[in-house]
Amino acid sequence: MKVIFIKDVKGQGKKGQVKEVSEGYAANFLLPRGLARSATDGNMKTLENQNAAEEKRKQEEKDEAIALGKKLESLTVELKAKAGEGGKLFGAITSKQIAEALAARGHKIDKRKIELDEPIRNLGVTQMSVKLHPEVKATLKVQVTEE
Repeated sequence: MKVIFIKDVKGQGKKGQVKEVSEGYAANFLLPRGLARSATDGNMKTLENQNAAEEKRKQEEKDEAIALGKKLESLTVELKAKAGEGGKLFGAITSKQIAEALAARGHKIDKRKIELDEPIRNLGVTQMSVKLHPEVKATLKVQVTEE
């Protein structure tokens, strides 16, 4: 019997997958628990529509990430910090502070998406990458000036 999995079933299939299983397994376990539906023409059509909608949503997310990336690349974030001799900071600029400065400008980005190997400890301009989407990265300029 062909079924469409509604939820992931360990050892059998993942959500949205169409698979052939024994009739007893489908009738006694998968269907009563709501883990799968029989693969009728109507259910197959519904699955195709759901997959198309999901694909469209993912493409829209990617397009939004590309647009945001272009805005971020033209942007320079300015942060002020106390510094000593030689341009060394009395602390460090972290990804949290960069995310807060971006939020103040209207670009809400999670601090975990800012790829900063180590905190900024010197005055000047630093470039870092921001992961906006699994396939989209942007370069952000951060200028640290003395307070």
